[in-house]
Amino acid sequence: MARPDPLASYNSKRDFGKTPEPAGKPEPSAGGDLFIVQKHDATRLHWDLRLEIDGVLKSWAVTKGPSPDPDIKRLAVRTEDHPMSYADFEGVIPKGEYGGGTVMLWDRGTWQPIEGKSASDVEEGHLHFCLEGERMKGEWLLIRLKQKPGEKRENWLLRKLQDDNAEAGDGLVQRELTSVLTGRSMAEIASDKQGEYPLAGKKDDAFLAQMQKASARNAGKSKPRRRKAAPLPEYRKPQLATLVDDVPAGNRWMHEIKFDGYRTLVAVKGDTVRVFTRNGKDWTDKFGPLVKAIAALDLPSCLIDGEVVAYDGKGNPDFSTLQQVLKRGHGSQGKEDNLALHAFDLLELDGEDLTGLPNIERKERLEALLDSADPPIHVAEHVF
Repeated sequence: MARPDPLASYNSKRDFGKTPEPAGKPEPSAGGDLFIVQKHDATRLHWDLRLEIDGVLKSWAVTKGPSPDPDIKRLAVRTEDHPMSYADFEGVIPKGEYGGGTVMLWDRGTWQPIEGKSASDVEEGHLHFCLEGERMKGEWLLIRLKQKPGEKRENWLLRKLQDDNAEAGDGLVQRELTSVLTGRSMAEIASDKQGEYPLAGKKDDAFLAQMQKASARNAGKSKPRRRKAAPLPEYRKPQLATLVDDVPAGNRWMHEIKFDGYRTLVAVKGDTVRVFTRNGKDWTDKFGPLVKAIAALDLPSCLIDGEVVAYDGKGNPDFSTLQQVLKRGHGSQGKEDNLALHAFDLLELDGEDLTGLPNIERKERLEALLDSADPPIHVAEHVF
């Protein structure tokens, strides 16, 4: 009996006349032990972990991204097998197509089951393995969860095991924001801007040479050291907009929504939250339910710049409604106040001052930090 095509599901989900993704058939790479991680901003931002097994890339969509902290378990949803040719893919899947969104080659290297284990263990629902990537290293564990009645998707947990490569917190996905191959950010890939190592047209020896160059660049970064937990950030004066007569020329400007609300700086450490006005007044007590929603995210020490907005019955920002809420106190008198925080900048994270970084890099760190946030907490959109 012929072996079922492991890529049938992959191919059936895609129209290769519309998507730049590669079609393919099972074919092992030269080493046979490749792994990649692709950062994928589709319906929801996630990281796709792919391990080469039996000539295809076995794949899991990891929500929030891989954590190097052994105390943090990440949900990893099993997805369809991908062809080996997908290991080189970076670009934009058109909106409306399966998985539409921006894809970055976030990590790449080799993997091996630990001694005494086998790649075939994945079919038994567990895989203990070692990674040697540019970013992910050391021992990791994948464990399949028991399916609930009526559940269609195959849920796994991804966990880092304790070793010299483990570190506390989620610093890995928060600090590594560019492609290991092209050096581009997600925003640059989405707008088709070329980075230091442009991918288009690179094949064979040129492609391998580019990989080696990018690998050497990433390997030169010092290994992060464990640090003591940072304290609750202090207020700092925010950057304010400047009124000009004309829109600045060039395509290196970001355009953000003008919200009709109050500028706020939110200092967070776990369940401790302080909300400051742009002039440094502590208004934490005025936003009880909103503060509670932020505290529930259990964020690391960070200072978020944003705007608190009130909405009227039609869903439009309304400044007079916001003033009424502030006058009586958010959530007081049993009233339902439709307030939201629209975050647009990250000034500090784990004790590190981020204000010297490019704005787009701070925004991408903010998106990663608030990936699990739900309304009334939002990350403000922008366009170039």
